Amino acid sequence: MRVIIVGAGEVGSNIAASLAGDHDVIVIDVDPEKVEELTYTSDILAIEGDGTSLETLEDAGLRESEMLIASTDVDETNLVTCGTAKTASDVFTIARVRSANFLDTWAQSDGAFGVDFMVSTDLLTANDIVRVVGVPAAVDVELFAGGLVQMAEFEVAEDSNIAGRTVEEADQFEALTFAALVQGGEVVIARGKTPIEAGNRVIVIGSLASVHAFSRTVAPTATPDDARDIVIVGGSNIGYHTAKLLEERGIEPRLIEQDSERGRQLAEGLPKTIVLEHDATNVEFLTGERVDRADAVIAATDSDEKNLLVSLLAKNIGARRTVAVVEQGDYASLFEAVGIDAAINPRKATAEEIVRFTREGQIENLSLIEDRQAEVLEIEVDTESALAGRPIRESVRALPEGVVIGAIARDHDLVVPRGDTVIETGDHVVLFVSADTLTAVMNAI
Repeated sequence: MRVIIVGAGEVGSNIAASLAGDHDVIVIDVDPEKVEELTYTSDILAIEGDGTSLETLEDAGLRESEMLIASTDVDETNLVTCGTAKTASDVFTIARVRSANFLDTWAQSDGAFGVDFMVSTDLLTANDIVRVVGVPAAVDVELFAGGLVQMAEFEVAEDSNIAGRTVEEADQFEALTFAALVQGGEVVIARGKTPIEAGNRVIVIGSLASVHAFSRTVAPTATPDDARDIVIVGGSNIGYHTAKLLEERGIEPRLIEQDSERGRQLAEGLPKTIVLEHDATNVEFLTGERVDRADAVIAATDSDEKNLLVSLLAKNIGARRTVAVVEQGDYASLFEAVGIDAAINPRKATAEEIVRFTREGQIENLSLIEDRQAEVLEIEVDTESALAGRPIRESVRALPEGVVIGAIARDHDLVVPRGDTVIETGDHVVLFVSADTLTAVMNAI
């Protein structure tokens, strides 16, 4: 289909790159430098212009387009863009917003703002944070098959039990599949003899129990097995939603917010959260509040720099684990390189959700791996799929290299994929797929 994307930032560029292989994609942005960069670094048509302008949208082919995605950093711009598009066409509109208030309004009124599907960045990010905190040592966690299957990514520490072993030697868990390793920034499909070295990242797919048990072989002994004492720094919308989700899971977090008025608002909206009004960069205050003994410290201010500082301070005084929100995706690897345990990028979460929705009908869920070098996909197998009705050792011959069958969900039960396992019509299969083989795989399955 023909897709117009308004906003050539990190979110828009990621979406464009993910869709360009199968669709006719046009990107609009007011910044000529972003337009030029996208034009010369990818095979995507980018034009300079204001996405809220009907003339600009029509120049981009609005009347011939099936979908419009408004993904700028400004909520109001995205809503106006969708509303403008609806005045002249029946295009399906998707809006990215940060404010959960817009999402609430939209959810209560069919077609509000001229938006057909809305994504809240802050809610998605809070969910990502809570999932990561729930798995010891994980740097990325996603759920598939209605929560039956978990994908997790771990960094292998020097003192890890699996450092220096092969995948075959480390594979000691029945309901777990080693999908890939990330070595020097490159994704490598995991084979039995593939060596696992300190500093590598390991991507596994399996049952929640097996992934959690595996995390204990990766995690240093100081990492808590079940994080209960959690401190959130920053009363941003992301910080608020993270605390709310933790409350719903029976955890009573502490939240540090420097602004007194914001602190009062948070205290009213978070009855099970202890809200502390103070500067979280004050080491004496942190130790006085026993933050040095916390299972996890989540830095969720509106500043990447402050999130980095707070995380480093918390780690330095003894907090067992640190998770930081990083708005600039390029900074995520820097955060983790200097010792932050997990860096969560809101823009990545948003791009994943929008790409998943655009492929609805083909896939049930997805996760983008290492700047789109690979994807983890959940698909429902139909009668025409190359996977259906044959043992896996036979059906995989119809697929290109760079594919790993990670897990199978059948009638709400987990089936561990083995060579002689026969995938049935209606099964939900979680696959690890290299980006360069994605189109061929989607055509086959």
